[in-house]
Amino acid sequence: MSEVIAPVRHRVALVGAGIGGSLSPALHEREAAALGLDYSYRLLDLDHLPARWNFREAVGEGTTGFNVTHPAKQTVLDQLDELSPDARALGAVNTVSVDGDRLIGHNTDHSGFLSGLGHGLPGVLLDRVVVVGAGGAGSAVAYALVGAGAAVAIADADPQRSVGLVARLRARFPGAAITGLPAERVPAALARADGVVNATPIGMTGHPGRPFDTGALEPRHWVAEVVYRPLMTALLQDARVTGCRCLDGGAMLVSQAARTLALLTATTPDLDRMRRHLSELVAGEEEANHD
Repeated sequence: MSEVIAPVRHRVALVGAGIGGSLSPALHEREAAALGLDYSYRLLDLDHLPARWNFREAVGEGTTGFNVTHPAKQTVLDQLDELSPDARALGAVNTVSVDGDRLIGHNTDHSGFLSGLGHGLPGVLLDRVVVVGAGGAGSAVAYALVGAGAAVAIADADPQRSVGLVARLRARFPGAAITGLPAERVPAALARADGVVNATPIGMTGHPGRPFDTGALEPRHWVAEVVYRPLMTALLQDARVTGCRCLDGGAMLVSQAARTLALLTATTPDLDRMRRHLSELVAGEEEANHD
């Protein structure tokens, strides 16, 4: 009599603050169901966890992998046993795998951003790009763009963060054109740039506003967001009125989610199916909000 092998149970959690409205659980679980996986995805909101909470507590409760979002992508590093080369170079993690009692940090944001950009804005110029934000998301976006051959200027409200990111990227990409930029200089830098990426939380639900003076945008610019709640931020609204080609944060969300699923489950998610899932989820939310 042959032995019946139980399916692998995947119990994944998203760790971050203010994540109650995240679309990641539905996005992950729909694709996992289509792949035939025993998979669940829950939220661990730092705003509602004890101050001394740590990842190993969740592992002890059966969690088999994590996504990590704002503001924990960099602060999580001291809880991990190992970093992938990309995560080490970036100094930021968005995915944590569990191998026995070891926690291993990865970064699927950089490849996710580049994949989303290529799908959503094919053929855009990448000669000179301004990245606003030098935190976890900004690190990943800048890393991806420099790796694709772009000259990148990085701005952050905290000058030390942009200085630190520039130093890490120069160490990883010797000879690449990478510069730091005071936040107030973003509009001036756009005069020489092909495109700009907002990698700050500004524009996200609960963080209203624009990350820079959008009066500096011209129709020749492309504009990309990492924020996806809402998909149409104030920045993208202004950019569309100006005539810019625009990419919302859903593109990066789907691509990095697919890479996280592949990493944690050793399967091959269907990106087109996941894009359709996201469109359906967003349309359902919009319909509910209008009822």
